[in-house]
Amino acid sequence: MTLPIVSLTQGHLPLLISIPHGGECLPEPFKRRMTPAAHKIADTDWHLARLYDFARAMGASVLQANYSRYIIDVNRPADGASLYPGTTTTGLCPTESFLGEALYRDGADLPDEAETAQRVAQYWQPYHDALLQELSRLREKHAHVLLWEAHSIANMLPRLFEGRLPDLNIGTFSGAACAPALREAAVAAAGAGPFSWVADARFKGGHITRNYGRPGSGVHAVQLEMSRHLYMDEAEPYAYREDLAAAVLPTVESMVRNTLRALDGLQ
Repeated sequence: MTLPIVSLTQGHLPLLISIPHGGECLPEPFKRRMTPAAHKIADTDWHLARLYDFARAMGASVLQANYSRYIIDVNRPADGASLYPGTTTTGLCPTESFLGEALYRDGADLPDEAETAQRVAQYWQPYHDALLQELSRLREKHAHVLLWEAHSIANMLPRLFEGRLPDLNIGTFSGAACAPALREAAVAAAGAGPFSWVADARFKGGHITRNYGRPGSGVHAVQLEMSRHLYMDEAEPYAYREDLAAAVLPTVESMVRNTLRALDGLQ
């Protein structure tokens, strides 16, 4: 049975949790061209569907990509334009890991323009189609909708950023992707917890936050990039840690609920 490109659970709240980097599937034709480092899919945003189970139980819609970001990064523009010009980042069809490890074996063909276009059509476009359709469905029922972009990352990646990343990294494209009250609500909830946080710093929001966050049209996007040591083991096999998750979940849930309450004030 072929794994669907995306998984979607539809809810009734004006809330869509988007998990574009949660996919763990790397099909065999890709593996044969790729290195052992790639086979680890280490840069996956591990276990976020599980971490955000509370939102699904609340009545949120949840959308997740099922295929690895090493095939294509659905949180990048389809034309491959850099989200952070002048800084080191990974591309639309990555050839290196976050640590700088080669993802393709010596002598293997790297994705060319034609293959990149094929991956956009097969993997990137279905995610964005599903995202747009679900936002449209929710907007038919609610004047304002919250798109919560769920991400996680290792908190120390010298190739991508200096030093240690704060625990909770809120991104609203410097306030352009949501109404001010929502940004303030997310920040207030983060600040009330015991974890370090920052807003619109190294991670201001990826393509999805920037492209779909249109507060004037009733769609408000907030990205949360979590340091994944807060809820899982960072070493293989990248296990979910119930004990760690139990400590951070109250803050994450408070951030989502507080931002949703701010959205209710706009309805």
